[in-house]
Amino acid sequence: MDTLRGRLLVATPAIDAGPFLRSVVFILDHDGDGALGVIVNRPLDSDVDEVLPSWGAYVNAPVCLFDGGPVAMDSALAVGVLGDGLPPLGWRQMAGRVGLVDLEGPLPVNGEFAGLRVFAGYAGWGAGQLEDELLEGSWVVVDALESDLSSPQPEMLWREVLRRQHDDVRFWATFPPDPGAN
Repeated sequence: MDTLRGRLLVATPAIDAGPFLRSVVFILDHDGDGALGVIVNRPLDSDVDEVLPSWGAYVNAPVCLFDGGPVAMDSALAVGVLGDGLPPLGWRQMAGRVGLVDLEGPLPVNGEFAGLRVFAGYAGWGAGQLEDELLEGSWVVVDALESDLSSPQPEMLWREVLRRQHDDVRFWATFPPDPGAN
């Protein structure tokens, strides 16, 4: 399988519980050893200022931590979309203008990032695990927009990403939260 780096995984209704229910995952890395990504549509109640006081002024609204996934929830991971200038110190490219930001490195200068989010934890898959989940129909792979990483309404992202697809996948956007109550 080709790399999924820089693409989105959108949870299908086959995932009906757990941390990936209606999740949208941006894939940061994917190769024969596995995959790593962050859930981009799960804002948490904690503000970035509470955990990383010097970084709060640089993240996009909503200015909160995001639940990046069930792995290493006690660690922070920052993802930045480059602005129009040169890459800043502490930024490592993952896909296009999207990269990891070193939270122990220098603070960004205004305009270096078009978008910046801080995640508690990440999503990870071992070798072949994600491919098996794709075969089971748990995920749909779609193209990512840079704006997906800094959506001002991340809780709406699952439906928005599905709606913009050009095939029958777009109809899943109308899938009720509890099909048994429909």
